[in-house]
Amino acid sequence: MARALALATAHLGETSPNPSVGAVIVKDGRIIAEGWHRGVGHPHAEIVALQKAGEQARGADMYVTLEPCNHHGRTPPCSTAIINAGIARVFYATPDPNPLAKGGAERMAAAGVEVHRGLREKEAREINRFFFHYIHHRRPYVIAKFASSLDGKIATFRGESQWITGPEARLRGHDLRRQIDGILVGVGTVLADDPMLTARKPDGSLHDHQPIRILLDSRGRAPLLARLFRPRSPAKTLVATTDAMATVRREILAAMGIHVVVLPADDNGHVDVAALLAYLGEIGLMSLLVEGGSKVLGSFFQHRAVQEVWAFLAPMIIGGDTAPGPVGGSGFGQLAQAPRLTDVRVERLGEDWLIRGKVRD
Repeated sequence: MARALALATAHLGETSPNPSVGAVIVKDGRIIAEGWHRGVGHPHAEIVALQKAGEQARGADMYVTLEPCNHHGRTPPCSTAIINAGIARVFYATPDPNPLAKGGAERMAAAGVEVHRGLREKEAREINRFFFHYIHHRRPYVIAKFASSLDGKIATFRGESQWITGPEARLRGHDLRRQIDGILVGVGTVLADDPMLTARKPDGSLHDHQPIRILLDSRGRAPLLARLFRPRSPAKTLVATTDAMATVRREILAAMGIHVVVLPADDNGHVDVAALLAYLGEIGLMSLLVEGGSKVLGSFFQHRAVQEVWAFLAPMIIGGDTAPGPVGGSGFGQLAQAPRLTDVRVERLGEDWLIRGKVRD
């Protein structure tokens, strides 16, 4: 199962809106075949492993990170293929939460396959936490990410912010970007930093998977020459706005190949977070990385819309009463209201630290 989990982990970001799954077939104490899901329309991990194993699959054991499916979608049911191949025992880590696909375990057991559930289930659910969240809520799983100094500043009082953290931390951030469906910033970040919001490898080249870049621009303040709007970009850009953006501005962006969606405004005239997440869920985004700026992050926290936090901390002190912090907005008046993290993990990245955890319900 450890090998199956490793296969699923290695291919995160490649399979959305499907889960990332690894499968291993074992016979006489040795691995004879393995497989992983490559994405929508491709064979599932179990099928790939069975095809590699051939006749050797008869009487063998299969270890798979997610319950084999029981429906005929773009591909036939994996449970039927496992039965027909003569697999003797199946060990799966976690049940499939999708009501259209679940039931494979029961089908295999009814056909005489010995079925076992729950081996390393927590790890398997962590790998596919975006998928599980989306199936249950039909909203993307939201990760809030920021980099700050030890005293909680994301820039100097003059606005200098590149770079607070070192190359190791930035590469870790790019690895996270390749795993998610969408990456979001507010117009203030575009005006200050003009980011590309692409996912890059250590050598500077682009990952095959690029998240959809989402810009919150309620009134249409982003420059038309911003790098997010450049033609022939490897990543798509979506602008979420309100009725306050001029119609001619929307038409210009659309002519540039930018998708513009008009959403309701909140009491402050900004794009309503709940409406945005509902829309992103409707178009099938399972995960969303919110990278700033501070007002945007504050708004997501205020709406209780964040499931996970990635905070990169640099061992420096910036200081200054006017130097900005990572999370703005009105904040929380009582400590009991403030979001707290659980399942906290700490990683050393060069001279910097990554503290990440789940937002407690």
